[in-house]
Amino acid sequence: MSRKHEHHDHGHEHKHEHKHEHEYGHDHHHGHSHGHHAPSVLTIRANSGLSGDMLLAGLLNMTEVDEAETVAMLAAIMPELAGSVRLVRKQVNHIGGWHAEVNLPHQHEHRTLADITALINACGMTDAAKGLATETFTLLARAEGAVHEKKPEDVHFHEVGALDSILDISLTCELFAKLSPARFVVSPLPLADGFVACAHGIIPVPAPAVLELLQGIPVRPFAGQGETVTPTAIALLRALGAEFGPWPAMRVDRRALVYGGKIFEDAPNGAIFAYGACGPQFQQ
Repeated sequence: MSRKHEHHDHGHEHKHEHKHEHEYGHDHHHGHSHGHHAPSVLTIRANSGLSGDMLLAGLLNMTEVDEAETVAMLAAIMPELAGSVRLVRKQVNHIGGWHAEVNLPHQHEHRTLADITALINACGMTDAAKGLATETFTLLARAEGAVHEKKPEDVHFHEVGALDSILDISLTCELFAKLSPARFVVSPLPLADGFVACAHGIIPVPAPAVLELLQGIPVRPFAGQGETVTPTAIALLRALGAEFGPWPAMRVDRRALVYGGKIFEDAPNGAIFAYGACGPQFQQ
């Protein structure tokens, strides 16, 4: 249940590689208007940061998939993942929101990028989701490679090679591909000082892999202390083609407040997800 690695509960997911510059700037524009419908937009307002489990909780809400469909999606990724994710209510400061509760068997395999790519290619995910998941892991491999001065293919994912990271990334990519927004807009990312414990010991935040992937991304100060953005989350934002800025002009059709595993004292918690139509009719 406890996610060891995502958002704030962790100190592990820090080993994914990156390399900066153009390799990070993937400007994907996914899904455009379907038929005669107005194009859609997904926005995330990351009040206390983002983690893999927060992205999962938000996208489960935005796609409105039911429990049976979630089980089927997980089984298609890896049979042992079926039934491991549950969207539950959670309160912080007496304010209700959503949380992705994950229950997985412990597994601490050290996988290479080739291992993970083969796993993704062999699974039952849609082609669009496979492409997004492969790109996410490739970004992590480049960042870890830059941090540890290795080639991406020589990096061994430790925490991120575990089942929970494979689940977070693969299911997030499947849900995002299903939603297929024409635009994906995220607020500037909140960053704080502090530290996180990982396989390498106590390291400063943002964790080195996150720091690699922050190239060119707008950030803002945060009142809390500690890790606000995990390596999985920042790699997913890049792979999914996020643009960064204020609320887009849109009609809000679906919305949710989601929480991660870590709660910050004396600081706003959670992330707001909103999805709906966008286009000229919503411009000021």
